[in-house]
Amino acid sequence: MVVAVDKFKGSASAVEVGAALRRGLTARGDGITVDEVPVADGGEGTCDAALRAGFTSRSVRVAGPTGQPVDAVIAVRGSEAVVEMAAASGLALLPGGVLAPLEATSTGTGELVAAALDAGSEHVVLAVGGSACTDGGAGMLAALGVRFLDDDGAPVGPGGGGLARLARVDVTGLDPRIAGTRITLASDVDHPLLGEHGAAAVFGPQKGATPADVERLDAGLARLVRALGAQDVARAPGAGAAGGVGFAALAVLGADRVSGVDLVRDLTGLADRVAGADLVVTGEGSLDAQSLGGKTPVGVAQVAHAAGVPVVAVCGVSSLDTTALGEAGFDRVHRLSDLEPDPRRSMADAVRLLELVGSAIADELRGTTAPPHERTARAHRTDDRPTDDRTDRHA
Repeated sequence: MVVAVDKFKGSASAVEVGAALRRGLTARGDGITVDEVPVADGGEGTCDAALRAGFTSRSVRVAGPTGQPVDAVIAVRGSEAVVEMAAASGLALLPGGVLAPLEATSTGTGELVAAALDAGSEHVVLAVGGSACTDGGAGMLAALGVRFLDDDGAPVGPGGGGLARLARVDVTGLDPRIAGTRITLASDVDHPLLGEHGAAAVFGPQKGATPADVERLDAGLARLVRALGAQDVARAPGAGAAGGVGFAALAVLGADRVSGVDLVRDLTGLADRVAGADLVVTGEGSLDAQSLGGKTPVGVAQVAHAAGVPVVAVCGVSSLDTTALGEAGFDRVHRLSDLEPDPRRSMADAVRLLELVGSAIADELRGTTAPPHERTARAHRTDDRPTDDRTDRHA
């Protein structure tokens, strides 16, 4: 059996979700074997997936989204490295959780790219997603030697807000190693950089931007596009990814964009690991309309069905009806909300509930599925295991 799951955002990482399901699946010790394959959509969790696929970790101290030092990890294998933007410039790294839509930068992400170059990498995968910033990748480029100057030739301020004073971009100091390095942008975001469907308008509010902030950020990004003379790139699908880091990677670093889901599937060798399995278990925190657009569980289901292997999906909640779930490739679906309807309790106790779901899937394989009322009773049983009181939505 293959367990290939993404994170349950706010509750458990992909590794933690997979481990909980494995414990439930193998609790009886009756011969069920589990191959755990943490997967991701090219954003958060991509480094974990690479490390489980044989890459090694290197710890790097970099600037967090508002300048505070953070310890991040890059994954390295031979001349290839995976850099995960969320590890350096992610929303989860904001001090005290205080959003900083105008000030947050991608500087730490650029420092991770530089660390990959220092490690001798000739191919750098830039996995974007979960970012705190809307700076058009200016911080990332600045960390690699690019200068962003105002009318007086002075450096502009940090973050997307600083782009309001941008007059000129000097790329002559760009790290020369970039020219000999293959850069791959891993992202499933199709948005352009500017306008009503762009980085500021669509994703800025999630990062704390008010309507006035969105206008300021979009105007600053437009100044960046003009300074670089990269109007065509700004309109390209994926330019709006990660607050415009996608644009910077495409326009200045010469990156090639690939599907994050496809990249992680290739990194982990998922197709080979699924071949010959009797069942694939996949899932993420929320199965919804976004999932149908190519998120991780649907990608895993496609691989499984190509190999003729049935698929069970596990999620915290689902807004999809039976028909949509079936068309997405899921033969059965287990929702934590069926065991614990209260979202706060479900989030806080997700790991234990996932173990119960693993046991239920094992029972189905044995043909001894417990009645729903019995599984619900077990879900509400108290025990002395510690729980997490985080209350973010499953996503």
